[in-house]
Amino acid sequence: MLPYPLQVSTAAFPIAPLLPDLLASLEAHPRLVLEAPPGAGKTTQVPLALLDAPWLQGRKIVMLEPRRVAARAAAGFMAQQLGEAVGQTVGYRIRFENKTGPATRIEVVTEGILTRMLQDDPLLEGVGALLLDEFHERHLAGDLGLALALDVQAGLRDDLRLVVMSATLDGAQLAAFLDAPRLASAGRSFPVEIAHFPARRDEALEHQVRRAVEQALRAHPGDVLVFLPGQREIAKVGALLAQAAVDAEVSPLHGELPVEQQARVLQPAPDGRRRVVLATNVAESSVTLPGVRVVIDSGLAREPRFDPNSGFSRLEVVAISQASADQRAGRAGRVAEGWAYRLWPASQRLEPQRRPEIAQLDLAPLALELAAWGSSDLRFPDPPPPGALAAGRDLLRRLDALEAGGAITARGRRMLALGTHPRLAAMLLAADTPEQVALACDLAALLEARDPLRSRSDALAARWQALAAFRTGRSPPEASRSALAAIDAAARQWWRRLRCEAAPPAAAPAHALGDLLAHAFPDRIARQHPQDARRYLLANGRSARLLEDSALYGEPWLVASELRLEARDALLLRGAPVDEAALRRDFAAQFSEADEVRWDAERRALVSERIARFDGIVLAVKSAGRVDPARAARGLTEAVRELGLCVLPWSEALAQWHSRVQCLRAWMPELGLPDVSDAALLATLEDWLTPAFAGKTRLDALTSEELAAALQGRLEWALRSRLDQLAPTRIAVPSGMQRGIAYALEADGTPAPPVLAVKLQELFGLADTPRIADGRVPLTLHLLSPAGRPLQVTQDLRGFWERTYPEVKKEMKGRYPRHPWPDDPWSATATHRAKPRGT
Repeated sequence: MLPYPLQVSTAAFPIAPLLPDLLASLEAHPRLVLEAPPGAGKTTQVPLALLDAPWLQGRKIVMLEPRRVAARAAAGFMAQQLGEAVGQTVGYRIRFENKTGPATRIEVVTEGILTRMLQDDPLLEGVGALLLDEFHERHLAGDLGLALALDVQAGLRDDLRLVVMSATLDGAQLAAFLDAPRLASAGRSFPVEIAHFPARRDEALEHQVRRAVEQALRAHPGDVLVFLPGQREIAKVGALLAQAAVDAEVSPLHGELPVEQQARVLQPAPDGRRRVVLATNVAESSVTLPGVRVVIDSGLAREPRFDPNSGFSRLEVVAISQASADQRAGRAGRVAEGWAYRLWPASQRLEPQRRPEIAQLDLAPLALELAAWGSSDLRFPDPPPPGALAAGRDLLRRLDALEAGGAITARGRRMLALGTHPRLAAMLLAADTPEQVALACDLAALLEARDPLRSRSDALAARWQALAAFRTGRSPPEASRSALAAIDAAARQWWRRLRCEAAPPAAAPAHALGDLLAHAFPDRIARQHPQDARRYLLANGRSARLLEDSALYGEPWLVASELRLEARDALLLRGAPVDEAALRRDFAAQFSEADEVRWDAERRALVSERIARFDGIVLAVKSAGRVDPARAARGLTEAVRELGLCVLPWSEALAQWHSRVQCLRAWMPELGLPDVSDAALLATLEDWLTPAFAGKTRLDALTSEELAAALQGRLEWALRSRLDQLAPTRIAVPSGMQRGIAYALEADGTPAPPVLAVKLQELFGLADTPRIADGRVPLTLHLLSPAGRPLQVTQDLRGFWERTYPEVKKEMKGRYPRHPWPDDPWSATATHRAKPRGT
């Protein structure tokens, strides 16, 4: 069934007048930013307009469409305009579905498909243009696709055309980032009257939506489009409307619906009956719902956020942006004037734009893609946060997907090919029998899904047993049948993907789930604490505690699939027991026994121990006797890391040297002075401090001279000379004396103004403030009385002589009559002495 009427003319779309300009721009420039509101026709008319462009030379156009519903609909509509079936000139590819053929020249793909295309064939052989639609949604995969495409265009394919299309993005900023022309299309919209529909006291969302729908059907003509966060809310509202027997056809619309059902929703009701469409944010853009005159907007959406409890990015209900709210309301004005009911208070302020996913997701999948690409030096509209990227790489090393230096391993490439989170991919690859593969498919589906049980049990086995029972028609009463059905369907997709020939298991040994799960969560393998049976030590060095009514109590080894991270101990929400023999077989490299020297803070001394470990878990400790000198230096270094640099024997001169280096590094970065900030020194203790501890077994054995030699050795001789020249410790003043300069750093590590404290009489005859750092930095003068008390602080000596000195002279002359107070300090002789007797 086709979702659009046949043979719609291109001229019927608002974007039609802009198409010649678009073609001319791409003829002259390889990149373009196109802004067009919903309904302008950019998604379906731009690819068709490009088909005969001379520069395309008969090659393919690939268009990224973030959502599966929109990808199918766009391909279907374009195929109809050509009078063809999908899979001929126009086709699409989404996860687990391919509707393309040998003659396909416009291929609509979803985000994971585009990334695989670029990774598998960086030359993009046979592709002449890449279109990224709905870029304002700022999905991580879309940002990565653009970054990879820019790299391809810059290094391999300067003839590749890139078109970034958006409805609500800051087009000027994106055009500047891409160094690309920017075109904007008019939309097709009618006025939309916006009202805020108040909730009643303690009213649940679904009841507020029901009232709004009933009001809209009574007060306004046309169909009603309701935006809800997800399937759960759609089901609740659908049930309430069925009970209310509203006079309209109620239809859900979300990405998990069968294709035929999606197609029916995208067509007018065949009997002309009014419709209420309950949709997720798939209906915000790229799909057209004919006949909609009223939008009811919950103001909510389910968007991915990194969940540290599970280790995955999970969908969470969040408030939409103002741009999304405007776009949703605009759906009511596509065919005639419309109405939009917003289900949040008018006083509530929304964020202007949607935050990019790259700023709030787990970046382990991105880190694996970058490693496979062979370069992290890609241009992203918003760069990945360094901390999140580093954490992702650490996880990938644990999963054996990256080498220590960051290169992708052969296993990492196999994980990448599975197209799922690296944790799940590692688990799926660890299964080495058909039965284990089938069980791993079930686990992957369970981990990706919402919890099918209404109970609080922390045993993952209870979820899997509910799934096994569901397959025999005996699902437990505390389980959601719809959730289990979705998990079963997802597991079957994995069976097909992995070509698993084993039947779904009906039962599994006690440790079978945990033994597989350990490969997804090697950092969360846990061993029972020897003194507290409810506490567990984790492989990542942290600890966790069980629920009071835990079904896992008493297990010596566990793996946690879900933790609630807390300040001290995490709370283990979901897990499974692990067989120690399986751990010793599959994770042999994580078991170790070695002599270690550590700092005992209570005894303030080094102790030598033989320690058996599993990764970060200490299994056994016994004394190893006398401290080995070779290990003592490392142990003392770790003590300094724990206690801080303040425990080292800093002299005043060395503290000044430290400040001088940091100040001059900021004032004259071109010198290339090393970073000796506290953070940098702590990060490099092994390089400069460990050698200084050679042969020592006590912290106080290190002298201030040895510490100075260790630190100052970080500067080459030429830089030491430049430091003394440009940031001297002393400076000659007109009296002929050498006076010290005091250097200091502010709390944030930036240089404080350097200070020269000097008696005022020693500066007679000096017109201007002395400067250091090749004249860039004026000294702050602390002008002192003959008794060494402060008279004035200034960086403007000339101004002091002109404006302030006469007042100072008047006050000080009587107090210190034996010291010179000339009327003309400019020409007076500087001195550090009092006047001779009798003068």
